[in-house]
Amino acid sequence: MQTTPDTRSRELEERIAADPGAFRILTGDRPTGPLHLGHYFGTLANRVRLQKAGVELFVLVADYQVLTDRDVADHLSEHVEGLVADYLAVGVDPSAATIFRHSAVPALNQLMLPFLSLVSVAELSRNPTVKDEIATSRQASVSGLMFTYPVHQAADILFCKANLVPVGKDQLPHQEITRTIARRFNERYGPVFPVPDALLSAAPSLLGVDGLKMSKSRGNAITLSAGPDETARLIRRAVTDPDRHITYEPETRPQVSNLVLLAALCQERDPHSVAAEVGDGGAAALKKVVTDSVNEFLRPLRARRAELIADRTYLRRVLAEGNARANAVADRTLDEVRSAMES
Repeated sequence: MQTTPDTRSRELEERIAADPGAFRILTGDRPTGPLHLGHYFGTLANRVRLQKAGVELFVLVADYQVLTDRDVADHLSEHVEGLVADYLAVGVDPSAATIFRHSAVPALNQLMLPFLSLVSVAELSRNPTVKDEIATSRQASVSGLMFTYPVHQAADILFCKANLVPVGKDQLPHQEITRTIARRFNERYGPVFPVPDALLSAAPSLLGVDGLKMSKSRGNAITLSAGPDETARLIRRAVTDPDRHITYEPETRPQVSNLVLLAALCQERDPHSVAAEVGDGGAAALKKVVTDSVNEFLRPLRARRAELIADRTYLRRVLAEGNARANAVADRTLDEVRSAMES
């Protein structure tokens, strides 16, 4: 019987618990703006959990990939440092994790050329994630960088020989291209790369305050750096429905249930019990519970982040040290690739 991604992820979690040192993870984000609660509950908390368990963590600040769906990279240095501050504020340990940026690791990006030779144009064209990103792009036309984005992502993962990549189900097609590239390189030139596994997150997906997918570009997200007043303002304008009685029914009441879930996650409680507690209080009572829950949850994180942002010299040092470690790894991998291809 074929193993499903969910089944495989459960097996991987058992192996991580038994031997965390056997795993190296590559994960990261594009520096296009501050990270938000969707990022925290979707990926950031999981990274910290895995690092604390003993898994080696490589965290990519994907500055080159900012250009996949936009013409220019606005405020890039500011966003890069803000991203590093977000990582450290949520608990990523820079003494153990390698936090680095694309543009600072030339050998990583050189892997794009041999990797592109291992996939066909048809395979890239069929990638559903790329097709969706092109369809929703804000540009009139997209660049070749968008088209080859999965190959660049393969270089990100394979340069450090990561064998585990935390992803959502929508990212599985990207991950499969990485696995295909690793297998084809090893078959053609000899064993150099592990074939990385996808680790599916059990984290729920949060909607933005407008009821759509939470996104930096839509302005519908509660960022980790938002103050208490801004958070309250965003939650006040959150979309609900006419039914005054609050319940947790994601299928039939997605907007209300999203607010309930947000409060429940921040309180570490079951969403049904949060909904029952609000009861007939209506949307106003629900939004107050959510606002208080989010602000209390983010209070220590905001304080830590404010300290970090005030010390940009430290943020740059963290990034410089991570860049140096990533360069050493990438140079070794590129040497192996050249040797394998020349023999």
